[in-house]
Amino acid sequence: MYNLPLHFLLFMIAGASMALVPLVIGFFVRPHNPNQEKEAVYECGEPTIGSSYIQFDIRFYVVALLFIIFDVEVAFFFPWATVFGGATQLADTRLSDDARRNLTDRLLDLTPGTTTTDTMIQAADAMQLAWTGFGDILVFFAVLMVGFAYVWSRGDLDWVRALMEQVKATKLREREAAAAARRDSQLAS
Repeated sequence: MYNLPLHFLLFMIAGASMALVPLVIGFFVRPHNPNQEKEAVYECGEPTIGSSYIQFDIRFYVVALLFIIFDVEVAFFFPWATVFGGATQLADTRLSDDARRNLTDRLLDLTPGTTTTDTMIQAADAMQLAWTGFGDILVFFAVLMVGFAYVWSRGDLDWVRALMEQVKATKLREREAAAAARRDSQLAS
């Protein structure tokens, strides 16, 4: 019989050694050349200025979060492409019965040779499946683009958004000052 605690112990030792051995080797092999720039505190693309208790610009996190959201959603295209590609291959009316059976087994994730002539997917059904899959991905992509347009219109993708708002505010103040100067010159004359 198996000795379960021994297996758990061996598993934990192997896992810990996989994490610690490269660190120990790196400690002994790497050069140790400290300098002021290497020892400076630096995090997330923002050099630290002042106390660590102040809030710094959060744009980096917003852009990173948006990238992750859209990246994960785009990852859903790969399984769709696999199914859509198999459905469009099955929609070809020139396929032999053997090829159609093999593709049906692959598309339905069945053991090869399971599908018979009566149970294989016919070309008309495959075409309907392909059009349904195409419509589904168009809806998915449209929703994704609506979200992207919303994020873009809010200005979340503008890396220097705070500076742009400052420039707009400065121009507004300059226009107001120029209008006030014109008013004053008209009153004086």
